[in-house]
Amino acid sequence: MKLLEGKTAIITGAARGIGKAIALRFAAEGCNIAFTDLVIDENALATEKEIAAYGVKAKGYASNAANFEETHTVVTEIQKEFGTIDILVNNAGITKDGLMMRMSEAQWDAVMNVNLKSAFNFIHACTPVMMRQKSGSIINMSSVVGVSGNAGQANYSASKAGMIGLAKSIAKELGSRGIRANAIAPGFIETEMTHALSDEQRAKWTDTIPLRRGGSPDEVAKVALFLASDLSSYVSGQVIHCCGGMNC
Repeated sequence: MKLLEGKTAIITGAARGIGKAIALRFAAEGCNIAFTDLVIDENALATEKEIAAYGVKAKGYASNAANFEETHTVVTEIQKEFGTIDILVNNAGITKDGLMMRMSEAQWDAVMNVNLKSAFNFIHACTPVMMRQKSGSIINMSSVVGVSGNAGQANYSASKAGMIGLAKSIAKELGSRGIRANAIAPGFIETEMTHALSDEQRAKWTDTIPLRRGGSPDEVAKVALFLASDLSSYVSGQVIHCCGGMNC
């Protein structure tokens, strides 16, 4: 039997990158997928078809994850369409880097709203469903910089540190209801964002990684699969680093 047979996952920001890799990995294990993105464009529709090719139910929803009311509306729609919500992956995120002295309030607010407030919004909307089911797995996508910090990324680092604190708090609050919450802290992962870096920048990054290479989105997705499935049935309130030893 497949690891996530018959379960339903909500994955935010899953039209591309790590979110898409998680959706495809879950679908391969029999999981129905509801994913959200700011807009459902041709790229998102293509992702929807890729997921459905595994023989599972798949649907993309246009939603601003940073908006509390929109989030509750879309979660209600997903519950009606899919019946259950077994897994929540808070993956939506952006960067607006800059040194603290030059960072604008708008840059700070945008990153905190999309990266951290969105997780609050979805957890707030999904946990009543999970509480009635007396089961659920919540996965917050953090980052190694949420643990170690990074110059020029005060807003991003703070938001990702918040994702860890949020997961740990939810694990304590809702563990008695059968709900687990964990965080994943990826390091240098080969995505569209990292592909934009120069060769010099990439070399500088990889020199700090004991495995001497960047990770793939699917390698992060495998960690998410572990946390979503019963393989991690006694794992809650934890942060798993997926960074090639970068932050060990």
